[in-house]
Amino acid sequence: MSYRFDMEYLKTTLLTLLNTPSPTGYTRDIMKWLEKQVQDLGFTMEYTNKGNGMVTIPGKCDDGTLLYSAHVDTLGAMVRSIKSDGRLRFTPVGGFTMHSIEGEYCRIHTRDGREYTGTITLCKPSVHATREAREMERKEENMEVRIDEMVKTKEDVEGLGIRPGDFISFEPRAVILESGYVKSRHLDDKASVAALLALLELFRREALQPARTLKLFFSTYEEIGHGSAFIPSDVVEMIAVDMGVIGEDLTCTELDVSICAKDSSGPYDYDMVSKLIKLAKAHQLSYAVDIYPHYGSDASAALSGGNDIRAALIGPGVQASHATERTHLQAIESTAVLLAAYAIEP
Repeated sequence: MSYRFDMEYLKTTLLTLLNTPSPTGYTRDIMKWLEKQVQDLGFTMEYTNKGNGMVTIPGKCDDGTLLYSAHVDTLGAMVRSIKSDGRLRFTPVGGFTMHSIEGEYCRIHTRDGREYTGTITLCKPSVHATREAREMERKEENMEVRIDEMVKTKEDVEGLGIRPGDFISFEPRAVILESGYVKSRHLDDKASVAALLALLELFRREALQPARTLKLFFSTYEEIGHGSAFIPSDVVEMIAVDMGVIGEDLTCTELDVSICAKDSSGPYDYDMVSKLIKLAKAHQLSYAVDIYPHYGSDASAALSGGNDIRAALIGPGVQASHATERTHLQAIESTAVLLAAYAIEP
C-alpha cells in the first residue's frame, strides 16, 4: 500500500510550527494552535496535567494501544538578571552550545504579554574594541542579550516590564528551498510534529483506520528530559518521533528517515526496530539504522518513568542539531510514510 501525503499542507504546517516561539516552559501558544489544527482535521486533543496533548484514533481491533510522540518544545533561554547597563544575563533552557547562538536574534516574552526583540552577543563583542572578542570563552557568564529598545540602565529595562524569569526564544530563520531542503532552528522536533499532523491529515482525507488504537502524544518538556515520563496506561508500544542524528561515524543523511537502534538509555525494542527496518525496505524508503550515544528521547523518558512498554525511535535526519539545523522534505515525508505503515500494516 502506498501513502500519499499532502506536501503543501506539510510545508505550510512546518513553517507555522517553526515560526511559533515555544521554548520549554513557554508552550501554551503553540499548543493552542496545535489544538486548532487537530480540530480542523476532525479530531479532538486532550491535555495531561502538565500540558502535553493527546489525540486518539480508534483502531480496527483492541490489541493494545500504539503511541507516537513528538515534542513541540524547543531550546531557548530565560532572563537570569538585568544588568546595570540595561543588558540581560540569561540562563539556558535545554542543551545547546553558547557559540551556536552567538549573534542570534531573539525575542523576550514578558509575563504580562509584551514582547521585545534583541540580539545575543558576547559581553565584549567588537574586534575593533578589544582582543577579547576573539579570545573570550563562549560561556553563559560571557554572553548577554542586547535589547532593541532605548535602555541604558536596569531601571529602564524594568520599565519595559522585563523581569527575571521571562522567557527568551531564538529566531528560527526558517526557509524551505526549491531543492527541498529546510533550513531553520528547532527542526528538532518540529519537523516530526509536522509529520504527525500530516499523518492525521492523511487519515482524514483517505478515511484510513489504524490496525489498533493509535494515540498521538505532543509533549512539552522533552528538551529537559521528562516530556513523556507519564503516558496512558493502555499503551503497549511507543515510537518517539524525533530527529535523526548526522555525525562522523553515523550513516544517516538529511534525505533519510533514521531508525535508532540504541541511544544513551540503551537498546530499543528488537522486534519493533526490526519491523521498522522491514517496512522501510518494503516501501523503498531511504533510511539509516544508527547508534546515538549522546541522545535521549520521549521514549527513553517514558521507560525511565517506569512505564511497562516496548519502545522505538525514528525521525528525519537533521544536520547540525541544536544549532542552525537543516533537513530535507524527503526525510520528513519518509518518516510520515513509515509511521503510517507501522500503524496500518500488520
